[in-house]
Order: sequence, then structure tokens, then C-alpha cells
Amino acid sequence: SCDEVRDPSRTPSSAFLPLQHHKQWEPSNLPRRRNECIIGAGAAGMACAWSLSRHPDKFEVHVWEAAGCAGGVATSEPIGHGDWINDGVQGAAPSYHNTLLFHKEVAGADPHPIKFKVSFGTGDSFWSNVVATPLLARHRAEIRKFGRVLRLVNRLEFVFVFISIHWVLKMFCFSDDFCTQMVYPLTALFFGTGNQTSNCSSIIIARVFLDPDLRLFEYDPERLLGETPDFFAFGNLHELYSTMASRIPATFCFRRPVQCVRRSVTGVDVTDVSGVCEHFDEVVFACSAENALKMMEQSSFWERWALGHVKYYDDVTVTHTDEEYMHKHYNVDKARGDQYFIRVLPDDRRLAEMSFDLSNYQPQFAAQPKHAHRPVYQTIFLDRTKQHLWSKGEIKADTILLEKWWRQFAHTPGHFFFTVPFMRRIQGRQHSWFCGSYTLFNTHEMAVISGLAVAERLGAGYPFEHDALATMQFDQLLSLSHGARRSTKPSLWQRLCCFWRSGEAKKE
Repeated sequence: SCDEVRDPSRTPSSAFLPLQHHKQWEPSNLPRRRNECIIGAGAAGMACAWSLSRHPDKFEVHVWEAAGCAGGVATSEPIGHGDWINDGVQGAAPSYHNTLLFHKEVAGADPHPIKFKVSFGTGDSFWSNVVATPLLARHRAEIRKFGRVLRLVNRLEFVFVFISIHWVLKMFCFSDDFCTQMVYPLTALFFGTGNQTSNCSSIIIARVFLDPDLRLFEYDPERLLGETPDFFAFGNLHELYSTMASRIPATFCFRRPVQCVRRSVTGVDVTDVSGVCEHFDEVVFACSAENALKMMEQSSFWERWALGHVKYYDDVTVTHTDEEYMHKHYNVDKARGDQYFIRVLPDDRRLAEMSFDLSNYQPQFAAQPKHAHRPVYQTIFLDRTKQHLWSKGEIKADTILLEKWWRQFAHTPGHFFFTVPFMRRIQGRQHSWFCGSYTLFNTHEMAVISGLAVAERLGAGYPFEHDALATMQFDQLLSLSHGARRSTKPSLWQRLCCFWRSGEAKKE
């Protein structure tokens, strides 16, 4: 059942309502508001709900969420001694304009600027964006060659979009050591590609480094990664998304998992696990692709094709204070103040393990004197099927503060070949829409944009047209995932007509 239903547009005395309530009578001469159900209150669902709710005359918005709060994977957890951490989502690159604007507009939240410091590997394989190392000197020629190859990939995007970074590196004869110790770990760390990095489209890697608007960090011909790039760390994400849920004028139902979605010509019937059914005009699946398929009573061929090619893996994060483990497997230097660590697994150099020093990263620790808090680390072990290669058992049990399992999608070749190009084939069909980071690639920014894109297609309009970079990113996803353009963006024919009319006016 639904534990809590919040509708800020109602009086405080009716803040807690039964699941089923009668709609108010509306005169037939007034346009009927469309009843929208959003399944999932993660970043994508919240962005969609907020954008639709800006038009209360058009939409009645309902959000059903299986968990007890909003935010999805953007969670915050207590770790004892009055401390807490952000878990699942840590921060944002300066190019994540839609996310930063969304957080500011709805919750009034500003991120905390930091200088990004990374430590890769240990021993002879150690390198960093802060200090010069023997590994960087050894691969200096390949780093410069890599820059030239990236520029070629960027120029011939229409060719290289179908070629993985693994084959591009093979094609141009890069050493295995350079690929596994530098390129793959760097991309896996920042783009969430995990152990599937080698299978990613080479275009993604090129944009990570070269695209002036979308890059996460600057290419450096000496160190590969630009020295201490700017980055942002988020504040308490649980509080941020709870604030959003309280301010967005929509009806939120938490702890209400969906059992079945039945679609017909008249709309959509959504049934929860308690057997309670409600009727809506349209449904927005802001959940994982695999859960969306499970919910549908009947799915189309293209839905099974696009959503079925999103592959998920089980990962685990261990938050701990085991300094002995960190010093054994990473190059940890307190004076350097690294925030991110990554190493390749010795038994399979294609696989990686990542860690964070949260006490150097998250703002609640930065506000404390250095001596006042313990070091808090988080180590991520990827893909449960590879756990025989993990070193998780080496973390001392008495240092573990939190252990959490995650179901995450991976950037397999099939994702970019069979899911991304075919999302447009299922958007808006059978009163159904789809949003989430899986529609393109695994970042918080993509989740937010995908939710705003669905709202725009439904008629809410894009809210951040005043920001050129945010608008450009939005237009790219809207075109790729929906095969559409913004409703306020003039078509080529309209631009030609305006140009012709301006010419006529000048003649007069």
C-alpha cells in the first residue's frame, strides 16, 4: 500500500489522502487536464514530474515510487558518530548544466566546488594528474599520439561511432600497458562504464576529452588528464530530493511498487502490488529498463528490442575506514589529498576496482578540521559474476561502515547498437514514455535531461532555454532518443521563411 501521498496543491489538513479519491468535477467547456503517472522518483522521474507540474492547467501529475523516498540511486546514508555520506551519486562536472540548474531551481541547492585529484594504480603503474610519475614519462609519446587519434575520431564521428575504443586503440597500435593502465581506468572512473569500458563507442571517449561543451576534463599532452580540473560535490542528496518532493505540486506515493501496467486505446491502467488499480491518460516509465518490461502486461516488439538489450550487473559498494587496505592496493598520499582511486585487477587487466576518499571529497567532511574526522573510504567491486577476482575479503570487518548492493546497467556494445538508436521507436507509443540514464549513458545529467525530454514531448516545454549549453545538451538527447526537436525551436522551413521575409522587408 501507499504509505504517504503528498499533494502540495491541497490544504495541509488533506496532506495524507487515501489512494483512491474522486476527481473534482470540471465544466465540460474547460479543457480537461491530462492525468500522468510517473513510475519512479529518481533523477529522471523527478525532473519529468517538476517540468509537467509547472503547467497545472494541463497536467495532473502522480509519481509512484517503490522506495520510501525520492532520489533513486542518489542516496545519503548515516555511518555513525553523527556522520553521513552521499552514496551512489557523488558530484558533477561543470558541464552538467541541466542537473545544476534543476537542483537550484527546485531545491535552491548549490554544489560545492572542488579541485579534482586522482590516483591511478600503485607501484610502477602509479600515475596521477597532480604529480609527474615514471609511468607518465614512459608513455609520453603514446599520450601525444592518443591526442591526435582523438581529434581524428572527432572529425570522422559518423565512421567511428560504430567502432569501440578497444578496436581503435588496436588499429593505431597502442601498447596494452597504455590501454589498461591509463585509457580504460580513466574513462571507467568518470563515465560509469565500469568493466565494459573497452566496448564503448570511441566517440564517447573522444567527447570526454575534446568536446569543449561536454568534456569532463581537458586532454593534456603530458599527463593525459588536465591538472586538477574543476568539479562539483553535491550536498546531502537525500535532503535535496526530499525538498524537491515537498515543493513539486504533484501527488507522490512512496512505498508503492507497481505490479502491472495495462495499456489500451483509452489510456493506461496501473496496478500496485496491493491490487489497487488507477487509470491514467499516459504513463512515464522512469525506472530501469528491465523493470519497465516486467511491469508491462503486453510489450511490443520494439519495446522488447530496445529495453531488452540494456544489460544489468550487480555491483557492491563497501564504505570503510581500512587504511591498511587502501595503502596496499592504491597510492595514498594524505598530503596530496586525492579523492578518486582506481586500479586494474592483477588477474585480469581488463577489469577495474575503484575507490573514493570521501573525507577528501564530500563537503560535510571538508567543513571539519582535518584532525576532527576519521578517513572514510568507499570501494566499488564490479560485476558479481567476477567476485572470485575481488579483494573485498581483505577489508577488515570491524572497519566496514556500510555495504550496499546496486543493480547497474553497463555500456555494452549492444547498448549503443540496439538500445540507443531504437528508443525513438517506442517513445509515445501506446500512451507510454521512457526516461532514465539508460536511454544514452550512465550519468546523473543524462537522467535529468531524459526526464525533461519526456515532459517536453508531452507539452510542458523545456525550462532552461536561457542557458545555451544546457539547451544544446537537451536538443542532442531529444533528437537522439526521441527523433524530435523542441516545440519552440524553429524548423528549417520556418527559418528560411523568416530569412525571406526579412529580405523582403529590407527591399521595402
